[in-house]
Amino acid sequence: MNLNTPPPPRIAIVTDDPGWHGKRLREALATHGYDYRYISLTACRLDLETENFPVGLPGFDDRLPDGVFVRGVPGGSLEQVVFYLDILHALSLLGIPVYNEGRAVERTVDKAMTSFLLHRAGIPTPPAWALADPDAARHIAERELSAGHGVVSKPLFGSQGQGLRRYQTLDDLAEFSPDNGLFYLQRFVHCGEQPHDFRVFVIGDKAVAAMRRCGVTWLNNVHQGARCEPVRLDNRLLCRLAEDAVKALDMGYAGVDIIRDEHGRYSVLEVNSIPAWKGLQSVSEVSIADLLVEDFLRRLPARDTGAGALP
Repeated sequence: MNLNTPPPPRIAIVTDDPGWHGKRLREALATHGYDYRYISLTACRLDLETENFPVGLPGFDDRLPDGVFVRGVPGGSLEQVVFYLDILHALSLLGIPVYNEGRAVERTVDKAMTSFLLHRAGIPTPPAWALADPDAARHIAERELSAGHGVVSKPLFGSQGQGLRRYQTLDDLAEFSPDNGLFYLQRFVHCGEQPHDFRVFVIGDKAVAAMRRCGVTWLNNVHQGARCEPVRLDNRLLCRLAEDAVKALDMGYAGVDIIRDEHGRYSVLEVNSIPAWKGLQSVSEVSIADLLVEDFLRRLPARDTGAGALP
């Protein structure tokens, strides 16, 4: 055995449920000679007794991973979520590439901050309000409805279309209530008779795949039953908007939700730092997992043997 031979490269895939996505990432990593371990942030720790391993990851007792691919951040109390992000921040500070890194996750898991950063960057996005005062929130909703606009209430932290409520008339406000003590309100965008929006997948600042999501209700989320239809990437207005949104939020990759109103104007609804792509893959010719892994591995430091290196 050659003691000077470096150990095989290993990647930590952060997820509590590997499933379909974890399998695709595992297969893509294997084609480049990388081993992997699935880890949950709930099993990680900060261990500041020693300088060698200040971050403890299950399955990485002898050395830290060469890189970390984030496929899921668990929910929980504010303290728990902050701690999970602390783990990602600490790994980045130790020089380990994290994809997407903790800062990107923070910016997008919080819908209010996402809206703020998009607005600040001049990216078209629907008017939105985030506040804790129930009377002020109701006043905003009443003003919007009286002006002929619909209003959507969303959990500040949420995904897959869960917990969204739409208010179309003043009578609907009988059910008006906060989520965990906060209101995040967004003006509803009418897109015509058939509810639909677009999901554009951006990797390394470039749109690589897109689909049109056609909802069975006003919700256009695949997990809420929306139908996926392929979209060509020659719609440069759509792709450029998604790419600009990802640049504004400084992310390695993202799923960008875009809607086109009845007048043909595009605006960004949300940006997802841990996007699923099973539905999108079903209508795409490219292998999204392969493209993700290739971009991820380019961000890793070069290894002495060149194992797993990409040109």
